[in-house]
Amino acid sequence: MTTSPVDATAERGVGEPRRQLSFGLIGSGRIGQVHARSIALSGDATLAWVADPNLPGAVALSEMYGARATASTAELIDCGDIDAVLVASPTPTHIDLIESCLDAGLPVLCEKPIDLDISRVDALMSKVSLSKIPVALGFNQRFDPSFAEVRSRLLAGEVGELEHLTLISRDPGPPPSAYIGVSGGIFRDMTIHDFDLARFFVGEIAEVSAVGAQMFDAGAREHGDFDSAVVTLRAVSGALVTIINSRHSAVGYEQRLEAFGADGILQVGNAPTSLVTSSTSSGVETRPPYVDLFLERFADAYTAELAAFIQLVRGEPSGSPTYTDGREALLLANAAQLSAETGALVRLER
Repeated sequence: MTTSPVDATAERGVGEPRRQLSFGLIGSGRIGQVHARSIALSGDATLAWVADPNLPGAVALSEMYGARATASTAELIDCGDIDAVLVASPTPTHIDLIESCLDAGLPVLCEKPIDLDISRVDALMSKVSLSKIPVALGFNQRFDPSFAEVRSRLLAGEVGELEHLTLISRDPGPPPSAYIGVSGGIFRDMTIHDFDLARFFVGEIAEVSAVGAQMFDAGAREHGDFDSAVVTLRAVSGALVTIINSRHSAVGYEQRLEAFGADGILQVGNAPTSLVTSSTSSGVETRPPYVDLFLERFADAYTAELAAFIQLVRGEPSGSPTYTDGREALLLANAAQLSAETGALVRLER
């Protein structure tokens, strides 16, 4: 256990490799498995514990990486032999786990969203702000190499001042109805990544306008959610952002970005399953489909996200999204929900 960020210089002699950070992972589901792999691939980290109330899931994942398993999150947090915690459990557990990690002096990287209730997020804000313990939020798309490159080239002035950012995200298919019922809805569950990415590119947002539709998914209709949405944001700077979301896509996982500036355009296209094309009598330059899962599309982003968090834990410069970033993304999601339900333009007070 640590009570302050790990000192990157004090923990090794000159010319010696840095000690690997020992991680505890809470949650052994799909996203937990992704993070376990990222930890295992990192030369700076090792997976020591996996906790999940579903003990067989924790055991199975821990055995893959030589870690210990427990059904108790408290046992993991209080074990005394980890340097940081990665929270990949269901959203309703996030606030309590972040607070428990702070109380134990453990840096924590928590998956989004912080919570579905902004009042609970705000109730913990002062404790997070006053603590010297690092808290980071899992907005992995900031770390996608292509998105990061576009942002760097924008900051370098390659296409002039950014005027309009377009983000397109379409899942291959809708999630199970039961998941939609507890997800908080498309804006808090899916679009929240786009809200964070929008702030990453254009800064603080002043206005939110959203429309949603129930076009194809019975689960969305059952739970009063939307399966399709379009959101328009106006930044304090004046830049515009258009976000297009759908819960299905016949062509695979769609994740595109366009940054339009006064002097040009920077674009990121969809990731194909292969770079090979074919040309025959039945078609010219026929291309393979896009990757079908966000886990494939953002594999490199998850790795880079972990690396940035490790830098944060070590007290080094880091681009890890903060607790405040998580709060701001949830505020935008709430504003979009209100706009879609009422048809009103929502202005955010700054």
